[in-house]
Amino acid sequence: MNRSGNPATLAQARRRNSLDKRQRTLNALADLEHDGTKITFTAVARAAGVSTWLTYTPGIREHVEAAQRRQHAAAGQHGAPHTAPAALRIELDLARQETRQLRADRDRLNTAVRHQLGQQLDNLAAADLAARVDELTQSGQQLADQLRQATAENTALRERLVAAEADLTAARTSLRRMIRAENTAR
Repeated sequence: MNRSGNPATLAQARRRNSLDKRQRTLNALADLEHDGTKITFTAVARAAGVSTWLTYTPGIREHVEAAQRRQHAAAGQHGAPHTAPAALRIELDLARQETRQLRADRDRLNTAVRHQLGQQLDNLAAADLAARVDELTQSGQQLADQLRQATAENTALRERLVAAEADLTAARTSLRRMIRAENTAR
């Protein structure tokens, strides 16, 4: 028995395997293109379950590059490449809409919180201002009372001063008379 096997049979099996891999690669390429997935040599190899090396071989490389050109041309016509299947694009659009809605809600809530805090500050400020006005009114009243008291004391002191000046003038006059009387008696 020949342990190495029949070379023709082995070559034929390898050829069938190679053809099968190439066909899987072309089918995967067609599926990716149909789904709108971005076509790269690596993406095709992964989808087909073959090595990346196979996607660069002549006969496959041309198909991948042609699909890439078609995809780029379609992107130029439609404005954006179809990089995801329709279901994923729909989910992405829904997620974007939800994100916009959440941002709008966040902005609305931020505005409401700012207004509420402003009102609370205004209320606190008003209460503080009322307390401060009361405090200043009491201080003003105390100062007015002190002023009246000081004015009354000032008036009383002036009256005493006038009386003391009169007494002093009278005492001087009396002293002068006494000194003259004393001087004339001598």
